[in-house]
Amino acid sequence: MLRDALNAFRATRPGQTGLDRFEAFLGAPAPLLGFTPLTGEAWLRSLDDAEREASRAELAAFRAFLRDHGWLDAARPVNVPD
Repeated sequence: MLRDALNAFRATRPGQTGLDRFEAFLGAPAPLLGFTPLTGEAWLRSLDDAEREASRAELAAFRAFLRDHGWLDAARPVNVPD
């Protein structure tokens, strides 16, 4: 779930709460695979200009965290035996 990944990310960056609104935008509780480049961009467009750049940076850091810590790989298992 996206909430689990957000909690793990938040533990590495105390005080970051902007992504809670992203989860709400997706319709909490949201699956991790609900986070795509397109949904991220749609959420950013929904923000006012003052919030957009900081949120864009936080979203990019979150995406890097997911990739670097294996969250995305775990969400999309491949070559799993039947």
